[in-house]
Amino acid sequence: QVQLVESGGGLVQAGGSLRLSCAASGRTFSSYAMGWFRQAPGQEREFVAHTTIRGGSAFYATSVKGRLTISRDNSKNTLYLEMKNLKPEDTAVYYCAARPSYSGSTNDWAYSYWGQGTQVTVSS
Repeated sequence: QVQLVESGGGLVQAGGSLRLSCAASGRTFSSYAMGWFRQAPGQEREFVAHTTIRGGSAFYATSVKGRLTISRDNSKNTLYLEMKNLKPEDTAVYYCAARPSYSGSTNDWAYSYWGQGTQVTVSS
């Protein structure tokens, strides 16, 4: 089993930046592909980004491409989401998730473990 804890969320003005972290414990972090998802109030959870077990490649939702960057440090058992040029529509609870596979997925059902989420609020 993998335990995931997100941090780094907060309130930021439009155009600002944040860096989310996801600390993993339990089974070997480097055995899992990782993803970020988000859920805005009244909306379904949506895919943001995913990366492979070594972080060699990544895939992004169209809405965040060029502004958000997913990365991981397997030596620190930590996943990151660098967020730049934030927009009010980025406001959501952000979740990290672990998938026991080489590569990630855009489907949330493909992930076995989830964190509790961290709130990101972007004011206009």
